[in-house]
Amino acid sequence: MHVSMRQNLRSIHSGALLLALGVLLVACASGRSAEGGADLVVLPAAPDAWRIVVGHWDGEAELTGDRVEVPPPRDEYARSSRLEASAGLREGRREWVHFEWKDLWLSTLRIESPQALDLRPFQDGMLEFDLDVADLAQGAVKVKVGCGDGCGRGVNLLRPGRAGAGKGWQHVALAMACFTRDGADFSKVRLPFALEGNGSGSVSVAHVRFTRQARAGLACPDYRTESTTPAMLDESWAVDWWLPRHEKKLEEKRRLVAAGTPPQVVFIGDSITEGWEKSGSPVWQQHFARYHALDLGFGGDRTENVLWRLQHGEIDGIAPKVAVMMIGTNNTGHRAENPQTTAAGIQRLLDEIHQRLPSTKVLLLAIFPRGEKPDDPQRRLNERVNEIIAGHADGRDVVFVDIGNAFLDADGRLSRDVMPDLLHPGEKGYAIWQRAMDASLQRLLSAGPR
Repeated sequence: MHVSMRQNLRSIHSGALLLALGVLLVACASGRSAEGGADLVVLPAAPDAWRIVVGHWDGEAELTGDRVEVPPPRDEYARSSRLEASAGLREGRREWVHFEWKDLWLSTLRIESPQALDLRPFQDGMLEFDLDVADLAQGAVKVKVGCGDGCGRGVNLLRPGRAGAGKGWQHVALAMACFTRDGADFSKVRLPFALEGNGSGSVSVAHVRFTRQARAGLACPDYRTESTTPAMLDESWAVDWWLPRHEKKLEEKRRLVAAGTPPQVVFIGDSITEGWEKSGSPVWQQHFARYHALDLGFGGDRTENVLWRLQHGEIDGIAPKVAVMMIGTNNTGHRAENPQTTAAGIQRLLDEIHQRLPSTKVLLLAIFPRGEKPDDPQRRLNERVNEIIAGHADGRDVVFVDIGNAFLDADGRLSRDVMPDLLHPGEKGYAIWQRAMDASLQRLLSAGPR
């Protein structure tokens, strides 16, 4: 496989590579950008120019030779997974890097700089590379660029990657604007390039470089408006079931209406809300079935995905007394989104609900705590969102309730007895949820329409 890739790469790029190597300067990892107007070349490069690390949530290894394999995670469900990387060497340089993963919800291949790089001269330019996708049928890959301490932004290559699978080397160009966000600092970057895989996949990269001139490239979401722009959930682990679940919910709603029992309560959210159909089912049957309640929770959803669903019929043709909504932990968790941006997405959803359900009151729940300790970074992000969205409520038609403390112990810690993975409630957690919001829900159910 690696021999054929090398031959293919030579045939496509040999002439261009010789010319490029004659005129491009490879930036040394010394905290300086490439000199003059040159590109910053990441691949091809000498083996000691960059540190290449491949890993998952439970371990990592550095690629120092031509191949490295990372031991599988210790979690029982991931014991049969596989993760490896290899490099093609030619004339003392790493010409391409191969990245292969199997049955992993998160794996990374990072090309790290020994010293900080200044990428500011390339902020108006492009990240360009060649990508050879051997297999992405059961997975997806993202490309990421660091943007300062704790800052990294990725672009999902699921669609173009699957479209190019088995077709050999394909050129990818992305504007550096795709990796920019508020607070980004490109003056000291130690992670100029990374690939992030989930599910199962096999890809190779070559000719990775930053250029100074802007040109046409792949489209990418605008981080400033992503949370308010309706979109289907475009993740490898969701594409097979997300739209069918939407269709199933439309049919469930139609059946309730046809039976003369339209839902009096709808729950809107992500996997935590979807969990009423799983761990929370006994509590749901006892407390919410009497309202013919409709569960519109979808695992992995961000605000823009819920917005798409609402705009495609999920709450049309009904008039529930109350809509219970909690959303946002995937906005902050998946892309470390600015709390103001997540809050804007939640406000956009409130507007959509008001437009489509003018007589329905909304019980807006604060995003639940996540992570074991009070200082968990994602929990703190969610708390900042909650501070903002509390102001979205008027106390009459939109009521904001924060029941987060009900899940915590006296020290603010989250127990696995309540949320087994420190994010999703177990049956005990759903019972706590029901009890903690019951008084507010009953008040809204007994109140008159908006």
